[in-house]
Amino acid sequence: MNETMPQDGFYAKVRRGLPALVAQWLTLGQGDADRLALLLAETARVTRIGRPEQTPDGETLVDWSHPDGEELPLWAARTATFLLVQMPARPLPASDDEACAWAYCWLRNRDFEDLAAAEQALPGHLREPLAAALTAAWTDLKGLRLV
Repeated sequence: MNETMPQDGFYAKVRRGLPALVAQWLTLGQGDADRLALLLAETARVTRIGRPEQTPDGETLVDWSHPDGEELPLWAARTATFLLVQMPARPLPASDDEACAWAYCWLRNRDFEDLAAAEQALPGHLREPLAAALTAAWTDLKGLRLV
């Protein structure tokens, strides 16, 4: 059987969508790439989303934003999600892969009692665009994969 399990498909979408999170941060953040890299790393440390061993430079951040670039650390995508959902510009994911990455990071940034609580905590403008992805992310998080 050559079929993949549904969650394998979800996680593949997440991996493809993670660079887009960093790309949105680079596009919408205020400042040059070096400053945005510093803000991303310091925010990760302050919020305890991650513990970057070192602060990336702008060139590294730009590389992480390309699908064929260096694999970005999860703390960077989680922190980009944290920052993007708070932006007054109200950014949205631009693709299904990116929506899966947003939902995956959203659930890993906070502890939610259930899927409904995770949905309610989302800013209003993201509820509909992330609805299907959030359900898949919740299933992935809780390990309810089909056998």
